[in-house]
Amino acid sequence: MTSSSAGTKDRRLGKGLAALLGSPMDEDGMLSEGDSPRGKSREGDSAGVQTLSLPVNEIENNPFQPRREFNPDEIASLAESIKSHQQLQPILVRIVDGRYQLISGERRLRATIHAGMDTIRAEVREADDRLVAELAIIENLQRKDLNPIEKALSFKRYIDEHKCKQDDLARRLSIDRSTIANLMRLLELPESVLDLLQAGKITAGHARALLPIGDEQVQITTAKKIMDERISVRATESLVAEMLKAEEDQETGRKVTNATRQKRRQTSPHIEAMQQEFRMVFGTKVEIKSSARGRGKITIHFSDGEEFERLRTMLTAESRPQLRVAG
Repeated sequence: MTSSSAGTKDRRLGKGLAALLGSPMDEDGMLSEGDSPRGKSREGDSAGVQTLSLPVNEIENNPFQPRREFNPDEIASLAESIKSHQQLQPILVRIVDGRYQLISGERRLRATIHAGMDTIRAEVREADDRLVAELAIIENLQRKDLNPIEKALSFKRYIDEHKCKQDDLARRLSIDRSTIANLMRLLELPESVLDLLQAGKITAGHARALLPIGDEQVQITTAKKIMDERISVRATESLVAEMLKAEEDQETGRKVTNATRQKRRQTSPHIEAMQQEFRMVFGTKVEIKSSARGRGKITIHFSDGEEFERLRTMLTAESRPQLRVAG
């Protein structure tokens, strides 16, 4: 590995995370090409690193691990690899209340147990809860994707526990704030819809398209329709847009005439695209009206005080959504 690529990794992870991880490795704990295994603790190590052989039953789980499910076939395959080639990279642990607690390498630990081994090589590191939580998120985001809900929950837990904002977390992890915001908004959906998303029955794109619908039961019904009829994300967005138009007509008690429908069909594709973009960003009904002279207005709808507060937060200078201007 060149010094340039190593430096890029350090910048991406942040100094604390890069120092804790040490040499770059892949998701199974194999060192990157050109690196050497660190089989023993080194004298004079400024980080105070110790490499030990620990009983697997003395290592507690990482309480900040966002991953809820581990593929049993992958664990079995990794177990066979460990039996054949041994463990090339130690797992990382820390000492909490006199006991060893896992920091990184849960797949290796599970595979070692699956292989019937009693001990595992581990490096003992010093790390506080916040650093361990950040590492758990980064490890899963960059090495093996979590499902969207696991990602969202890991972000929410971190923000709640450390009393920080999305911008703070994005800066510490070196990822876009919009990535965090878009995933966390999925948690506003009903539990049954989230279950479909976690099971892979619908995608995150489908779920985001459902957010502008204010009625939870309609969101549930629409999600099941998407699953049963295998509707694409683009078609789902169009379906939701039509539903919102129909809801607007019902709320105002206005009968839509053929002339009105014709006028709507003649709306500028640019305005239609922008309107849909706003709806997807804010997760609620948004209307854009524009005159021939270029003047107009944007109307953002909200159903209750809680939704108003959510929108107000999104519109403040500290948490402004990133809109994509349609071309």
